[in-house]
Amino acid sequence: MQRITYRVKGSAQGAKRRISHLLRPSKRLLNTRSNIVSSTPTASGRFARTKKLAQVSSIALLSLPAQSLTTMNTTVSAYANVMLQNTLTIAAVPGDSTYFATDGFQHGFGFDLVRTYADELGVDINLKAYANEEAALKALRSGDADMALTTASTKLKSQLNLSSINVSCGYDSSLTKNGLHPKVSWTFSSPNDPLSKKASYFLCDSIKLKNTQKLAAFYNQNLLKDAYSQDHFQKTLTEKLPDYQSSFEEQARNYNHDWELLVAMGYQESHLDANAVSPTGVRGLMMLTNNTAKAMGVSDRVDPYQSIGGGARYLEQMKDEFADVPKTDRVWFALAGYNMGPNAVKSIQRKLRAQGIDDKSWANVYAYLADNKASNSRYGQAMHYVSNIRSYLESIKTQTV
Repeated sequence: MQRITYRVKGSAQGAKRRISHLLRPSKRLLNTRSNIVSSTPTASGRFARTKKLAQVSSIALLSLPAQSLTTMNTTVSAYANVMLQNTLTIAAVPGDSTYFATDGFQHGFGFDLVRTYADELGVDINLKAYANEEAALKALRSGDADMALTTASTKLKSQLNLSSINVSCGYDSSLTKNGLHPKVSWTFSSPNDPLSKKASYFLCDSIKLKNTQKLAAFYNQNLLKDAYSQDHFQKTLTEKLPDYQSSFEEQARNYNHDWELLVAMGYQESHLDANAVSPTGVRGLMMLTNNTAKAMGVSDRVDPYQSIGGGARYLEQMKDEFADVPKTDRVWFALAGYNMGPNAVKSIQRKLRAQGIDDKSWANVYAYLADNKASNSRYGQAMHYVSNIRSYLESIKTQTV
């Protein structure tokens, strides 16, 4: 077979436009999410589709930021299939370093990284949960997923003849110091597939690597690891939550919230103490200021039901303030707005937009807060406020305390 070597400099954006042009007719004719085959494809139809996939694979290879690339055949790549279906299918195992998904609550360190990668590719995510690492990797091996998000051992991945990339790109200490698993990885069927190659460039890019380290800080798992914090959290929920649980649940229904999110906020604000008072004058279980309480229709800030309702209503307003933010990140924006005011968060968003940075990504906003907290104490407070609530919520939902 003839060896063909290309020397190119192609952008991912340019490749995406060319791929979109190639795939446009197919997208009108094919419903890739349908399980029903309406008719048997003709020989010419099969040939046309194979040719198109080969073209997409070639463009994918040419768009990689490498000085030279060699193609030996026209085997259809995982990348080409992802772009054809406009969906990146992930086989993942739930965990504190990969992702959390309970009652519609879906996020996590690994999940957020995958989502950012999918956004860069311009595709959707289809996340499939598996009970253990071996099952997830076998799903990838059999073609039921395009990549896997796991903490599987190198030995297991080698046994299945799979290729993986550590999401820290070798900087494992940035994960371990935040209580995350040092070997969180993305696994692919082949190291030569453009999907794998692009992922490697994505994860190891110097700017993205710094953002990964900041994202690891946001998902710090050490908050409730020490015995005192764990015991205090467990004791508070055991002794106090039963008195207020019905109020949390009812007010959550009234304002379309996850009731356990409100509990996590209540613990952050007052440790579920309905009579709490701060030196600055905020009071009650949700620690409302006098002005906020009046604006939310709360006449008695130390009444638990009213306080929870006031906090829930204000959080609803914050979600509305950031309605243009994707749902997966909106709750973090809303909590930051709850803590420091929506205008302060929007000011940060404007600064990010001016730098050409996605201002609707919580990872980018968090990175800005981290980079500038020394010059503005409110930024540090907001960082801790949101990350603490995230940690409490994860603990409530996963019952780790």
